[in-house]
Amino acid sequence: MAEKRDYYEVLGVDKSADDAALKSAYRKLAKQYHPDMNPDNKEAEAKFKEVNEAYAVLSDPEKRAKYDQMGHAAFDPAAGGAGYDFGGFDFGDIFSSFFGGGFGGGSSGAQRNRPIRGEDLGVRVTVDFMEAVFGTKKEISYNRTEHCSECGGSGAAKGTKAETCATCRGSGQVRQAQRTPLGMFQTTKPCPDCRGSGKTIKTPCTNCRGTGFKDVRKKMDVNIPAGIDNGQNIIIRGRGDEGRNGGGAGDLIISVNVKAHPVFERKGFDIRCELPITFVEAALGAEVEVPTLEGTEKMNIPEETQTGTVLTMRGKGVPNINNSKNRGNLYLHCVVETPKNLTEKQKDILRAFGDATGNKNYQKKQSFIKRFFKS
Repeated sequence: MAEKRDYYEVLGVDKSADDAALKSAYRKLAKQYHPDMNPDNKEAEAKFKEVNEAYAVLSDPEKRAKYDQMGHAAFDPAAGGAGYDFGGFDFGDIFSSFFGGGFGGGSSGAQRNRPIRGEDLGVRVTVDFMEAVFGTKKEISYNRTEHCSECGGSGAAKGTKAETCATCRGSGQVRQAQRTPLGMFQTTKPCPDCRGSGKTIKTPCTNCRGTGFKDVRKKMDVNIPAGIDNGQNIIIRGRGDEGRNGGGAGDLIISVNVKAHPVFERKGFDIRCELPITFVEAALGAEVEVPTLEGTEKMNIPEETQTGTVLTMRGKGVPNINNSKNRGNLYLHCVVETPKNLTEKQKDILRAFGDATGNKNYQKKQSFIKRFFKS
């Protein structure tokens, strides 16, 4: 048998912890490991029992005094202890006393039948780069859970209605007693016949099979706002699953995926683009055509432009999603292209040009050589 952990360690409190500290620690752990929060999780179930056992001892002044004096031996018959007799201690009741009956612990009819909001639904939509920049409209389709149109969400066939569950008498819960080496444990669980609702349906609706809900395929047009970026969401309120017991519907969350552009790269609301220019255009300056989001435009390249020079076109970027009148900038990163496949005549011209210029016309090269010889 595995060695039992120290009860104070189980609750994560000091040995000097008062009742308030014990209750606070128990509240947190009991909620974390409760079986209703961890269905089919044997490890969580074991921890839940361990937490309840620790609190049952430490919250009782007499048991705590014995435990502080002798440890687990105080309750171990083999060591002369009295044994773990909790006298039918109901862990469901103690949990209910903290949480008002949540998670299957003695909940009232009002809590069981409280309005429950529907689930949010997620849909992914893909748009082109330009569609994201200027906005567009896309048709989407998705499955949504709605109240059954035949029974209005009651789950009962037309002309019939739900009845009080005979097993739990409308409480929605049943208690089970279990004998263990630690004594008799009582647990409170949702009624298996009515699944915690407190009502049973003798004649289920054939359209929804008594569930009160149906999955419906929905289609709708969605406006993609100008300026939306990759990974951002569009939330449409109330278009998720419909709620229960009068609860509101969840939301439809549309995640937008934006395709990459072959020329432009987006950074926030700014656009960056690599602009190849010829050696002559860079040296002498020129008027060239440059790409923009709306098409091509004329732009002056200053003389003596170097690779890495960034030219700015203000207001030519992406519209601000919150204010389309405000736009980012377009940044053109100049790259001086070295000509290829030169003829002999062209090479001779360049050689003559090189002889005529020398190092004095190349400030970076001249500075580099000077730094090298100084080092």
